[in-house]
Amino acid sequence: MGTFRYRRVLLKISGEALQGDQGFGVSEDMLGQVADQLAAVQRAGVQLGLVVGGGNFFRGIAGAARGMDRVHADRIGMLATCMNALTLREALADRDVPCEVLSAIPLGTFARLYDRDDAVGLLQRGTVTIFAAGTGSPYFSTDTAASLRAVEIGADALLKATKVDGVYDKDPAVHADARRLEQLTYRQVVEEQLRVMDLTAVTLCRDAGLTIRVFDLFAPGSIMGVLRGEALGSTIEGGQ
Repeated sequence: MGTFRYRRVLLKISGEALQGDQGFGVSEDMLGQVADQLAAVQRAGVQLGLVVGGGNFFRGIAGAARGMDRVHADRIGMLATCMNALTLREALADRDVPCEVLSAIPLGTFARLYDRDDAVGLLQRGTVTIFAAGTGSPYFSTDTAASLRAVEIGADALLKATKVDGVYDKDPAVHADARRLEQLTYRQVVEEQLRVMDLTAVTLCRDAGLTIRVFDLFAPGSIMGVLRGEALGSTIEGGQ
């Protein structure tokens, strides 16, 4: 195993990252790129937990905004994350990478029900462990689910892989003068209302003293670079 700063991590990937340019569902090309990176991480000996969103199929908060009951909308969103989790499991199986899906809601024969001790045991055996269905309760985002699982499994860091290369002081898609912030404190994130994660997720990580790394998922070698502690993307820690 190489020299890594983080030995056990929780990687959060948005569902939109899997859809590529097609606007809905799963792009085979994007799925392959993500699976290849995850396979490389597992083969390097890093213990990898994973939370993937469901926004490429359905977003609960968007359904609620259209008038759907929020609880029902969030339940549909949870199922969307399960679809992505099962898809990623199959992509990793095709690469001979051991992988299990642990769901916060019962899925029968499709996946195992989440249990913290079971998850830690799988990680210790080198099995990529995908946490599906969010927290199992409505009104909580997949960012919050990722933060919760990261704390529960004793992760060294929460890695948030996005389509941009870090946290900016303003939206870089709108403002040409947006500045990337390489080092931030939790206090700065809260006080400046930076759009990293929702406040519940940020608070969980802050209270647990967990480092968050935000980076571009599709930049070559980005995941490995972050695991080695390279100065990629943005790092959030301290400043409680």
